Parts: sequence; structure tokens; C-alpha cells
Amino acid sequence: MVVMQEGGANPKPPQRFSKQAFVHWASKLKSRGAEVYAVYEACGFGFSLQRQLSALSIHCYVVCPQKLDEQNRRVKTDGLDAKALLLRLDRFVQGNRSALALVRVPSEEEEQKRAIHRQREQLVRARMQLEAQGRSLMVNHGIEPVKSWWKQRTFAALQLPAWMKELLSNSQPLLLALQEKIGALTLQLQAAAAAKQPRGLGQMTSMIIDREIGDWNRFNNRRQIASYTGLCPGEYSSGNNRLQSCVTKHGNPRLRATLVELAWRLVRFQPNYKPILKWKRILAKGALATGAARKKAIVAVARQLAVDLWRVRTGRCKPQALGLVI
Repeated sequence: MVVMQEGGANPKPPQRFSKQAFVHWASKLKSRGAEVYAVYEACGFGFSLQRQLSALSIHCYVVCPQKLDEQNRRVKTDGLDAKALLLRLDRFVQGNRSALALVRVPSEEEEQKRAIHRQREQLVRARMQLEAQGRSLMVNHGIEPVKSWWKQRTFAALQLPAWMKELLSNSQPLLLALQEKIGALTLQLQAAAAAKQPRGLGQMTSMIIDREIGDWNRFNNRRQIASYTGLCPGEYSSGNNRLQSCVTKHGNPRLRATLVELAWRLVRFQPNYKPILKWKRILAKGALATGAARKKAIVAVARQLAVDLWRVRTGRCKPQALGLVI
């Protein structure tokens, strides 16, 4: 669904195009010699449409999906959303850089690299789902579930009724094949990682963080990298009242989950890391702290860890200066 505006005139009625027809129509507009600007939400098109339009010398922007009903009329259609995006694009072109929440467009090489660990993540999720279905079948019929029941030795030793084992044998080859693919992708990712990593920062974790970030140099300060992780506290303040709530989660979810997992490992493997020392009284083994307090502390460690990794990756400091042991 496309809405066009020429000059400062009113937007024209929306038009519906197929993707290829739209690219052809946009190329005809550009052939007239005028400056053409375009915007769309990050959605099912991915970034290929932006690259096609940029190849035609069209200024194309990709923005975060967001609620576009500013007047809260509770009416949503593709045409109204396209018009709302167009009006924001008009303000953006006129110089209001806050009118659009831009998304960084990764290079094709960056997309190809991060697709590897994302596929591995999907395969792990599929394996866990199939394994859980098998355990559920055992529990539903009063049998104690067996962990990793699908592995060859474990499956051969299962003491189950013949009908149940036959049902499980339908899923076992799929689980074995999934495990084989997961292992191959794991080795591929580990082989691409740098040899010397801080203790606790595994090769797999290192590759996931680096490939989800893409280019560390695109962040100008620590606030930008912390905001990208979504680990900053939310805030609702007005007048003399200041209220901070849970983290915003406004960022990369895979990066956020990986950083929190890594922070828990650093509690064990990097006890002299500065943020760990700061929160030691809450995170130390046997500390008298509630689960909520430990979660808040580990989020603070993960947020600072993202900033410190940015400093190390951009050459601003050495890991040893942060208390990290290689």
C-alpha cells in the first residue's frame, strides 16, 4: 500500500502494488529527475526493498513498527498507516530528525553471518519442543519422564509399552538429525571466533554478540549501546515525581538474552570484574538477597557489560583494565 506526495501538496489516495510493480513504478518516478524519498516499516519485506530503491538513487528509510494512530481514533487500515508514515517522512525531510525512528540497515554480508546463529537458535527451539512432547507423553500415562530420551543409548534402554515406544520412534530420528545440524552449526560459529577471549566469554557467545551488533563503531557513546540492548530502566516522571520501572526491552532481544546469560557466567568466572565486585553482596553464592534483587543486579551487570564490550571492541581500553582475565 503506497501513498505519494508531490512537493507540499496533499497526499494522494493510496495505491496497492505488488513488490516488483512498485519498484518499476518508483524507477519511473526517479527517471523524471526529481528527488524521491521513501519510507516503510521493518516487516516482511526485510531490507531487500531498501537496497533495490537505494540502487535507483532513491532515499529510502526503514523505521521501527509502531502505533501510527496518533489521534487515537481506533481505526487502522493499511492506507491510513501509509499516509501517517508519509506525513512523518515529510517532516523528516524538512529537517525534523525525530519524526522517524530509523532502523540501521545491515549489509548483506552481516545478514548472512547472523542468519547462521539465528537458524541454530530455531533448531534448538524445535529440538526442545519435540523432546518436551515425548516427555509429556510419558507423564500423561503415569511414567516417570526420562531426560534426553531420544539419544540412541537412552532410547534403546527405555522401559516403555510397545505402543508408546513406537510413537516416540517417529520423533527420535528427527531429534537426532536436529542435534547433528546443531552440532555442525556450533562448530562453524566457534571456528569463526577469536582464539583469545575473556574467561567465561565463550566463542559461541562472542560470535552471537558481535554478529547481532554488526558494527561496534556505529555507537558514539555508552548511552547508545546501553539503549540498544533494551536493558535500561523505564521511566515515568512528571513534575517533582520520578518513577523508574522495569527495563524497556526496546532493542535487540537476542542480544539482551545473550548478555544476561553471559553476566551470570561472569559471576563465577570473573569475580574481579568491576560490576561483579559492585554487586557482590547480592550476587555472591549464599548471599541473603531475594530473587528479584538478584535479577535487578544481574541486569545492571549485563548493561555495563555491553558498554565494556563496546569499549574493548572499539579499542578504547583493554580487558585487563576492566578486571577481566583472558
